[in-house]
Amino acid sequence: MSHSVHTLSLQPIGFIRSVFKEKFATPRQPGLVTAAKAELVLEPPYNQADAVAGLDEFSHIWLVFGFHQTAQLGWKPKVRPPRLGGNSKIGVFATRSTFRPNPLGLSLVSLEKVVTDKGVSLQVKGADLIDGTPVYDIKPYLPWVESVPDAASGFAGGEQVLDLPIVFAEQINYPLDGQLRELIEQVLRHDPRPAYQQDPERIYGCHLQDVNVQWRVTDSEIIVTNIKATA
Repeated sequence: MSHSVHTLSLQPIGFIRSVFKEKFATPRQPGLVTAAKAELVLEPPYNQADAVAGLDEFSHIWLVFGFHQTAQLGWKPKVRPPRLGGNSKIGVFATRSTFRPNPLGLSLVSLEKVVTDKGVSLQVKGADLIDGTPVYDIKPYLPWVESVPDAASGFAGGEQVLDLPIVFAEQINYPLDGQLRELIEQVLRHDPRPAYQQDPERIYGCHLQDVNVQWRVTDSEIIVTNIKATA
């Protein structure tokens, strides 16, 4: 059967400013790192108050975004989800992989504030989005129709958290405020490491907010070995 297809031309309505500066250590799902603050800055002609009138009455919103860092790599019919250890393959449409026919993602975030005094920006929490991510649409979240508590989650299972104490090494001399400490702890508890890398001596690093964080994971604790400001 042939279908008449009208090609859609998508243009970003805005871009994300996020504490996550790279793919590694960015949460694999939204809502896991509640300390992660982000801002969606709308672009002209969408940055007008009329376009977001009434949005502040909702506590959560859906963001339709683009996987801009991997879009040029194309798609794959089967991918290796991190939850399966990077060894087993599964159909791309049974995952949230970035390697999709149309590199679009969907993220549910907490809407903290709508700012309309100079253009329009949305302050959100719990985002799993890298700094600079293009956003193509905003939709309000409706819990009475979109929440299904007893839904099956297939291979993804439930939330996985490292139940280990987090220790900050004594030699760290970076001024660590409560917000940054909470962000680091939440990110590390959700274990950004690939499932096939479990070497307790290996030092991992990521760029969060305006710092580089280094850590390692032993059988008994998560050790933050260094924190330093980015150049």
